[in-house]
Amino acid sequence: MAGSRLPRQLFLQGVAAVFMFAFASLYTQIPGLYGPDGILPARRTLRPQGKGRWQQLWETPTLLWEAPRLGLDTAQGLELLTLTGTVLALSVLLLRPLRHPLVYLLLWAAYLSACQVGQVFLYFQWDSLLLETGFLAVLVAPLTPPPRHKQGRASPHEGLPFWLVRWLLFRLMFASGVVKLTSRCPTWWGLTALTYHYETQCLPTPAAWFAHHLPVWLHKLSVVATFLIEIAVPPLFFAPIRRLRLVAFYAQVLLQVLIIITGNYNFFNLLTLVLTTALLDDHHLSAEPGCSRHKRTPTCTKLHPGILAVDPQSTCDCPTLSIAWPKALLATLSLLLELAIYGLLAYGTVHYFGLEVDWQQRTIHSRTTFTFHQFSQWLKTVTLPTMWLGVVSLAWELLMTFWRWTQVQGWLRKLCAGVQLSVVGAATVALFLISLVPYSYVEPGTHGHLWTGAHHLFGAVEHLQLANSYGLFRRMTGLGGRPEVVLEGSFDGHHWTEIEFMYKPGNVSRQPPVLVPHQPRLDWQMWFAALGPHTHSPWFTSLVLRLLQGKEPVIRLIQSHVTSYPFHKQPPTYIRAQRYKYWFSRPGEQGRWWRRQWVEEFFPSVSLGDPMLEMLLQQFGLQDKNPPRAHSPSRVLARALHWVRTQLSPLEPPTLLWSLLAAVGAIKMVQALLAPGPFQSSPLARGEKQRPASKKDSRAASEPAAPSSNPGNGSRPPRRKK
Repeated sequence: MAGSRLPRQLFLQGVAAVFMFAFASLYTQIPGLYGPDGILPARRTLRPQGKGRWQQLWETPTLLWEAPRLGLDTAQGLELLTLTGTVLALSVLLLRPLRHPLVYLLLWAAYLSACQVGQVFLYFQWDSLLLETGFLAVLVAPLTPPPRHKQGRASPHEGLPFWLVRWLLFRLMFASGVVKLTSRCPTWWGLTALTYHYETQCLPTPAAWFAHHLPVWLHKLSVVATFLIEIAVPPLFFAPIRRLRLVAFYAQVLLQVLIIITGNYNFFNLLTLVLTTALLDDHHLSAEPGCSRHKRTPTCTKLHPGILAVDPQSTCDCPTLSIAWPKALLATLSLLLELAIYGLLAYGTVHYFGLEVDWQQRTIHSRTTFTFHQFSQWLKTVTLPTMWLGVVSLAWELLMTFWRWTQVQGWLRKLCAGVQLSVVGAATVALFLISLVPYSYVEPGTHGHLWTGAHHLFGAVEHLQLANSYGLFRRMTGLGGRPEVVLEGSFDGHHWTEIEFMYKPGNVSRQPPVLVPHQPRLDWQMWFAALGPHTHSPWFTSLVLRLLQGKEPVIRLIQSHVTSYPFHKQPPTYIRAQRYKYWFSRPGEQGRWWRRQWVEEFFPSVSLGDPMLEMLLQQFGLQDKNPPRAHSPSRVLARALHWVRTQLSPLEPPTLLWSLLAAVGAIKMVQALLAPGPFQSSPLARGEKQRPASKKDSRAASEPAAPSSNPGNGSRPPRRKK
């Protein structure tokens, strides 16, 4: 297996980029979500219980406990935390020496601190996935930065924690595929889920409208491909044949790119793409200098010095030629195994989904040919073996790491490397054991067969979210039309004006937006609220209260430009909410993206002081019993935070995030132009005389020698030393 130096660097840069997007996106929404006048003020979540400082920090691990020491309230502390996280992640992207375990530990701790006070607006699977990935980055990041243009002496343990990234990607994808069938959702079993998905997902893109109107048979075939990519392909992540891993890589990339094109899922798909770097290697990315796609078979040059290939009719007693045939046999067996796996995947797909080609109609018919009971039995059979697959793969990684450690020269370097290997190896095994517990949730019968020690380890660190269970798109919603909650305001209770959100569907003539990587968390919760009664979403009552009070931070969550809000001059006297059903418009309907139909009243008409509103606020514990403590406005830090907020508030959140991305790209381009190339620092580039090759250099058989300066030898292969 080739090295993973460059994939690890891509992973670390990708994690930093996702942290930057996550922190910056959250920062723009803090006043409206968590400020003193926000929907769910963060100060309510952190109330001292008379416990010791360290016990309090362990039970509720957030750095925001220290905000009062800086003269800040909880929301201001959260602003400082997200701003710091954004700047730190941006610096990691631009400065190579900052890709250090301590820096990633700070990023992870900052996001964990935000999640502790984020309440329902931070209860998303991708937030947990970012925390788990961020902690893995702490272990993957090297203690000393690797050299830029040469391989250098890597520590023997550096590639070991990177295996956990591959295991996390396997758990994420396999569980996401399995839960679609264990949920018994009729659309997944009937292969019709995508005929609803593009229309009913939270925030579709314009491309979703076009995808929705594709033929039904193509939608069903896409569901089959989804099951293939999410259930059948993930075990190939651990295949010993690198081409199988690369095929699995490109399959995952294809799925994530299609999701990005048709849906606004913030940074989730970007983070999944970052995880797929664990399937790559330096050879595939051409990171190893002088390596080629197809290495030549080792040949003897004793009889023909200066020529790479020997005469096949010649005889030679050199042991080099005797090595060629085992490698050729191994390559042949690998190719046969690879073809067998492709054939098995193709046969299984055709057999279990009944694929039939209709040549007359030029379509492909598909249907599930297995039952829920059969799938449940299959899942019971394979869940435990997939765990053992992880055990065997990790054991191999540990064995190879130990072998690399034995090759370390010098007793002092070997001792230091041994200590580091022991610590990193123990942490890797511990995290793997912890992750088995949430992974076993995909099949409850397997959960009870796990080693008791794994349960104890998981229970001890569960609140740190080091390992989580996943299962995306479990069930399709909105089968009879996507439900949407539409807020309305009035001054007299008779004439009502709709309150338009920036991103979620409302006006049927407005084009769906493109927001990636921003996540408007209020819009997302409005989508969940529409799936049930308003009592299932207590925060909605607080939203109504803030709009009746005319609180500008909350209004900016609905319209970033306050003048676009219909009640920006005076708050409405009454507010109510209606539930509609939305469908994509039909082809040919000019100027319309949606159709809608009124269903029922979602939230009754209320005003400030209304007994029903007061009852709901008291029932959900949303009343402001303790007003926020006033902090001195003269504090420098608070004034600095206010100034930064004032400067950034005119920018819409997606524009801010895209500006950060553009700035990173521009700076990277300038760095690439100004940095010396790999050949500019060589002796030949400086006009120096080339030194004769040392014995160590002569062993590098994979690197070709420098080309001859004689123009007459242009067609001859370069000489290499024996």
